[in-house]
Amino acid sequence: MTDREPEDHEFSEGQGFDDPYEGFDLEPPEFEVDPDKVDPVDSRVVTDLLDRRNVSNDAVDPEQLLDVGLEYMHINRHEQAAETFERVAQYTEDDHLEQEAWTNKGAAHAELEEWDAAIGAYKEALNAEEDSEHAATAETNLAYALWESGRSEQALEHAERAVEIDPRFAEAWYNRGFFLLERGLAEDAVEAFDNAIRLGFRNADVLEEKARGLEELGEYEEAEELADEVKEMRENAEEQLLE
Repeated sequence: MTDREPEDHEFSEGQGFDDPYEGFDLEPPEFEVDPDKVDPVDSRVVTDLLDRRNVSNDAVDPEQLLDVGLEYMHINRHEQAAETFERVAQYTEDDHLEQEAWTNKGAAHAELEEWDAAIGAYKEALNAEEDSEHAATAETNLAYALWESGRSEQALEHAERAVEIDPRFAEAWYNRGFFLLERGLAEDAVEAFDNAIRLGFRNADVLEEKARGLEELGEYEEAEELADEVKEMRENAEEQLLE
């Protein structure tokens, strides 16, 4: 376990999900409520409407409610998103959808830097299903949250688990490489970065970490070449932003 202070490192926060929600109406699902008693712009309206004392399971469409939570995420209303995702998990009887909801709830808490809450949500996601398509995302996100909360040894364990579940999850290889490098295992870290790159995850962050690993291995010439490439990539990105 390293004693180094955490560096400014941009983790991958998982594969994410498809984005079919363009043009989605943020209005919550329709329920039989008196509009005179509910402020339609109240940020608590979804939570209030979905109190189990007010509605039955049959009155809630969990998939539609998940869409509402994702829209909250898109407009950076992460607290409301977390509440909404928790409601999805409570109301759905589909283990797959429950896992997706808990994973998204963890991501919402991570955006708020509420690491303990994020860790709890990701663990709930893994309790729902251990080996589904979202399990690898939950594992690598859990690793990220654990590292942010200072539990780097546990973080590596979950990063390892993520690539075991889905060996083609490039972002998980990247995160695994970072944790290995933090523990001084530079050779294994470089191999993990190479796997991420082979799987199509080639950007400035990956190359920068690989260069750091190569430098620790004494491969200074290759490390310098990568550092130059990283510099060029970031300069090009800045130029595109200015355009």
